[in-house]
Amino acid sequence: MESEWDALSALGAITAAWLLLRGTWGVARAVYVYLLPQVRRGNAWLRAQGAWAVVTGATSGIGKAYAHELARRGLDIVLISRSLSKLEQEAREIERLHGRSTRIIQADFTRGLEIYGAIEAGLRGLEIGVLVNNVGMVYGGGGSTFRKLLDLEDVGQLALNLCGSSCPSLPSAGVPMWTSVPSLGSVLLKGTEHIRYHQLQRDVGGTDGPHCPAPDGQQAFVRIFSEAVCAEYFPHGVTIQTVSPMFVSTNMIDNAQTGLLVKDADEFAREALDTLGLSSHVSGCLWHSVQSFLLPFVLPQWLRHSRWMVNLLSAGSKSKLLPFVKPQGT
Repeated sequence: MESEWDALSALGAITAAWLLLRGTWGVARAVYVYLLPQVRRGNAWLRAQGAWAVVTGATSGIGKAYAHELARRGLDIVLISRSLSKLEQEAREIERLHGRSTRIIQADFTRGLEIYGAIEAGLRGLEIGVLVNNVGMVYGGGGSTFRKLLDLEDVGQLALNLCGSSCPSLPSAGVPMWTSVPSLGSVLLKGTEHIRYHQLQRDVGGTDGPHCPAPDGQQAFVRIFSEAVCAEYFPHGVTIQTVSPMFVSTNMIDNAQTGLLVKDADEFAREALDTLGLSSHVSGCLWHSVQSFLLPFVLPQWLRHSRWMVNLLSAGSKSKLLPFVKPQGT
C-alpha cells in the first residue's frame, strides 16, 4: 500500500509541476508579447519589409483601423473592398490625415476566383511588406442575430464564401494550390521573399458554439492552416500571424459601446500591430488574451453545446435578453 501511495504522490507531483510550468509559460508569453515595449519591432522594422501594406475589408471596422494605423506608421496603403465609394472616401482620409499614398481595388470576395486577376494587376509593381487579410462576412441578418444553419439561404455557398474570403491559397509553380479556398495570399506570395501576412479571424466573443457553426469551423480551419503555411514559408522570409480577437466594436456586433468586454477598433489595431513578429497566433491585445484564457472556464464546451444554451440563444435572438443580440426581423 505504501508503494502505491508513493506512485500516486509522484504522479501528483508531476501533474502539479506540469500545470505550474504551463501556467508560468502562459504568463511569460503574455508579458513578452503584450507588455514589453523593448521587444517590439518598431515602425522602422515594419517599413523595412516593404513600402506598401495591403488591407482587405478596409472600409469599416477593424480593417479600416488597421489601414489608418499602418499609414500612421509610415506605410503606403492598398485598400481592397467591394464598395467603390467607401474605398475612395477612405483613400482620401488616409492621404489627408497621414500623408501617405494610397491605391484602391474594388473586389467582392464572395465571387470566387474571378476577382484575383484584377487584384493581381492592381498590385503589380508594388513593394508589398504587409498583408492584413481582414475581409469577412456574417450570416443570419447581422453579427448579433442568432439563426440556425439550415434556416439560412444557400448554406453550401455560404460555407464556401466564409472560407474563401478568409483563407490563403498558395502558389505551386505559379498556380494556386488551394483553388477551392481562394484568397489574396496567393497573389502576394507569388515571387515574393519577404512579407508579413496578418490573418484576422473573428472569434467574436467565444469559441465553437451553436448558431454559428460555419464561421466557427472556418476559424478552426484558418488557425490550423495558417500555422502549417507559416512553418512552410518561414525559411523564405514570410511571417504569418493569426489574430483571434474577442469583442471589438464594429458592424459585426452593431457597433456596441466600448467598455470592459468590448474594445475600440482603433485601439485594438494599434495594440495588435505591436505584436507582429512576436508570435504566430495572438488575441490582439492583453485583455482579449485574458478573456480567451478565462472563457473555457466560464463557458465550458459542454455548456455551450447544451440544449439549455441553444434555447437561451434562440430566446435571446427573439428579444433583448442578451447583450449584442438583435431581435430577429429588425
